[in-house]
Amino acid sequence: MSESVLHLFEGFGVELEYMIVDPVELSVRPIADALLHSVAGAYESEIENGDVAWSNELALHVFELKTNGPAPALVGLAEAFQRNVCEIDERLAPLGGSLLPGATHPWMDPASEFVRWPHEYGEIYAAFDRIFSCVGHGWSNLQSVHLNLPFAGDEEFGRLHAAIRVLLPILPALAASSPIMDGAPTGLMDTRLSVYRSNAQRVPSVSGQVIPEPVFDIRSYHSEILERIYRDLEPHDPEGILRHEWVNARGCIARFDRNAIEIRVLDTQECPAADMAVVAAATAVTRGLVDEALSSGAAQRGIQTANLVRILGETTRDADGARIDDPEYLALFGWRNGACSAGELWQSLIENCVARDAVAAPCIGPLETILAEGCLARRILRRLGGGFDRDRLHGVYRELADCLAVGEPFRVQPR
Repeated sequence: MSESVLHLFEGFGVELEYMIVDPVELSVRPIADALLHSVAGAYESEIENGDVAWSNELALHVFELKTNGPAPALVGLAEAFQRNVCEIDERLAPLGGSLLPGATHPWMDPASEFVRWPHEYGEIYAAFDRIFSCVGHGWSNLQSVHLNLPFAGDEEFGRLHAAIRVLLPILPALAASSPIMDGAPTGLMDTRLSVYRSNAQRVPSVSGQVIPEPVFDIRSYHSEILERIYRDLEPHDPEGILRHEWVNARGCIARFDRNAIEIRVLDTQECPAADMAVVAAATAVTRGLVDEALSSGAAQRGIQTANLVRILGETTRDADGARIDDPEYLALFGWRNGACSAGELWQSLIENCVARDAVAAPCIGPLETILAEGCLARRILRRLGGGFDRDRLHGVYRELADCLAVGEPFRVQPR
């Protein structure tokens, strides 16, 4: 987000992460720095390309596209990201690379294939590696979508943080796209989120329980969350290299440097249009909660963290198939029809909230595929049909790469 202060829902910051792979074999290729150098003539960590910026990540095979500052609307972002995907693929071709979507690479071996970004800000990545050992799936094999929503002042922060805490547990039901790791199904629809939750175990306060603590003012957030992280990191990071708010790895984090809260539990989908549909759904339901159209702010603040953590664990495993039987939680979304699946809850929210939101509604077309055929993780598993040999995996992920290249949804039945 920019330096100017925006009020609730006056701007949107979106970040999409992709893998760089060999265009034929689809194995990871650590050449993000070569791609940036081919454009900037130097090993820059970020370059601007009109309304979209390109940047590196910790792993040298991961590449990020993001809005170049806060976008005033969601409409048009899918098209802007898609244009940049096509341009990046053109620039990667002579370097022997192409982009692959999805939240985890299906057969990457981090122990032998992970390469850390060595250039600008390399000391930050080196500190993460020294403290947490980034040679593992939880650091080197995960791609996500981040959504930044702005706030202005303490009162707006509290309302927004309360709403996002409530929303986090059901987001994997829409966004899970990572059922395969190490060449086999993991038993989880959202494996990325599972390994993300445990990647900072040496300093547990860094990620906490992923669901953030129930703090609803800026001063308390600093004292109860950030200062605790900094204290716990100090023995491992006496130089304070990581003493910044971005070290916080909860499922949503306060970015006071940009006056925004960043949602971080969304897996990358098969193409920008699908990513933006999920982002639009998350935005609309957040607005419904913030505006108290779905439930009161007091009820949102009163929900127990343990309840949210439990539901998040269930959607991490079963995504849209997760059964939600907590009446207090369901009531926060206006659902009073007894226990339901997470998919059923989203069907209701999309019909009664998302489709009626002027900002979100124009972007939600790809949600039809998610509602009809399941989240991307479920579609991947159905297409694999119980066969997980390399040829089978390669064929399905080859089609995912094709979906990204042309901006089309991935369906259970082949195109």
